Formats: sequence, structure tokens, C-alpha cells
Amino acid sequence: MAETQTASHKNEKLGQVVSAKMAKTIVVQVERRVPHPLYKRIVTKRKKFYAHDEKCEAKAGDTVRIIESRPLSKLKRWTLGAIVRRATQVAVEPSALDNIVVAPVAGKKKK
Repeated sequence: MAETQTASHKNEKLGQVVSAKMAKTIVVQVERRVPHPLYKRIVTKRKKFYAHDEKCEAKAGDTVRIIESRPLSKLKRWTLGAIVRRATQVAVEPSALDNIVVAPVAGKKKK
């Protein structure tokens, strides 16, 4: 028998990870562009979803696909499907931090 992959009928959303600070939980912000009901101007609507990340793979800034699942907690109803694109990581050399000069803030003089 050949293994056939069945199409999932569960809802999927694509969004950006806003927070990955909780244990096995990520917060994903999904944006959608819809026309305003009265003025017909295109507006961007944002909604945050809590998703289960079993292996703690996703980091803040990653673009991910989340899949609808059974309720896992009070707020979690989604699971991490796949990481579509990783966020760019900017590395800073520790020696580069030594050369930074902090200028005093201009403002009121102390008496």
C-alpha cells in the first residue's frame, strides 16, 4: 500500500512571531488587508494568536505558519506548522561595544 498524504481541512494562517518568551508558546501576529465597510478604503487589521511550539524552534521576528488545533489552554488554539522564513540575526562583536562613546544629554543644567 502506498502512503497517501491527505489534505488537511484545518484552518491555517501565516504570520510573524511577536514573542517567544513563554515556555512552548509563541505569539503570532497575523495581518490581513480588508476594505472598510463604509469608506471602502483598504485598512490593515492585525490579530494575535497564541500557538504551541513543542520544540521551542521559533524566535521573535520569524515568519511562521500556524495550524488550528484543539484547545490546549485558555488562549492556545493553534500549533506551529512550519517556519517559513527565519528572522535576520545581527551579531555584534564584544570589542565593538568598547568603542561606543555616549554623549551627555542636553537639557537643564543642575544648580
